[in-house]
Amino acid sequence: MAPIELKELKDQLQELLKRGFIRLIVSPLGAPVLFVKKKDGSMRLCIEYRELNKITIRNRYPLPRIDDVFMDLMNRVFHEFLDKFVIVFIDDILVFSKSKEEHEDHLRTVLQILRQEKLYAKFSKCEFWLSSVAFLGHIVSVEGITMDPTKVEAITKWPRPTSVTEVRSFLGLAGYYRRFVEGFSCLALPLTKLMRKGEKFVWNEEREKSFIFAPVLTLPSGSGGFQIYSDASKKGLG
Repeated sequence: MAPIELKELKDQLQELLKRGFIRLIVSPLGAPVLFVKKKDGSMRLCIEYRELNKITIRNRYPLPRIDDVFMDLMNRVFHEFLDKFVIVFIDDILVFSKSKEEHEDHLRTVLQILRQEKLYAKFSKCEFWLSSVAFLGHIVSVEGITMDPTKVEAITKWPRPTSVTEVRSFLGLAGYYRRFVEGFSCLALPLTKLMRKGEKFVWNEEREKSFIFAPVLTLPSGSGGFQIYSDASKKGLG
């Protein structure tokens, strides 16, 4: 570990000890520590527990995942305002309003609830009074909802899959934005077939076309009327 990382490790462990999140212990067991850089440049402390988990005695009634517990807590805390002007996903809170006056009231309400429930928001991670915000892989603004350009770039730069696992990973990411792609299920069908049991992995021209081409949908423009056409397909929906 580099000297700068050792200093960061000491600082973070001291802070965790101070808050009572960890405690000193003597044990013949240990786990390697590493740092991962966050978007803001700070360092996230990560601990490799896989080997330790192998020898851990499992509880007959295992504890639920912390994400599930926290999500349930946030839903109960904000249940009165969910989908009215608050959307919560685990520890991400989105507050939306139709006017500045409304937004001021909504922000005050959310912050008061957090204080009342003794829930803390890290100020450096908070953003206020935005006309456009990135949330759960989408850009939300007064003009509507669009795809996050950074996620789109990741899709367009995705290397050609060479295995079923890589195809599944690609479709998992691309499928998250299926609502923005016309006829996504039909376009992805050649790739989806590769995941069928017993299907031989052969990358042909049809699958190459499915991999690189996708007509992206946009919001309708103009003040005139629109005609809606519907059809049925034996291949896919959406």
